[in-house]
Amino acid sequence: MNLSNAGAGHTPRLVILISGSGSNMLAIAEAISAGQIDADIAGVICNRPDAAGVQKARDRGLPTLVIDHKEYSSREAFDAELRQQIDDCEPDLVILAGFMRILTPAFVAHYEGRLLNIHPSLLPKYQGLNTHQRALDAGDSQHGVTVHFVTEVLDDGPNIIQAVVPVQPTDDATSLQQRVHAQEHIIYPIAVKWFVDGRLKMQGKQAMLDGNPLPASGLALES
Repeated sequence: MNLSNAGAGHTPRLVILISGSGSNMLAIAEAISAGQIDADIAGVICNRPDAAGVQKARDRGLPTLVIDHKEYSSREAFDAELRQQIDDCEPDLVILAGFMRILTPAFVAHYEGRLLNIHPSLLPKYQGLNTHQRALDAGDSQHGVTVHFVTEVLDDGPNIIQAVVPVQPTDDATSLQQRVHAQEHIIYPIAVKWFVDGRLKMQGKQAMLDGNPLPASGLALES
């Protein structure tokens, strides 16, 4: 749905998918509680029963569900169940917040234009895993994190916003990861707010903000 044309009194509904600590989920929940984002979290879904984020979501009183991917015979079967549970929440936006699953094309197509992800690199650099060490190995002077729309190609959807983090001479993968992680909690709520306020949308393969195309890198914020 187009949130800018939503009916009076409609509060946008979010579903957040997690696999780990849930820190980005908490950052978004805290922004909602602070009145910075006008939305409701209709559900938090996790694919790992032992993930720390499950209890954190429950402690906040958020509707929380675990769907263990190991109990499904195929990626398609898991995604079908995941899609059903998400759709039962009637979300306006689905947010991947450290959700460590490669999603099937059919799943991604179902939520086209309303599925966001956050990735710890300055995309299109370093798609996939081990991004912090890869940036160090390449001798990069800058690293960072990107929020983007999700498409069928892994970590390749239109970029929305990036936080740029300088690489220090003394950095190792852990110290760099910690500084990047702090920026995640700043830029993800910004992107979610833009979307629920009706300012952000995906048009074709382009991210649009206030009707104008964003740069290929997304809006860049210096840390």
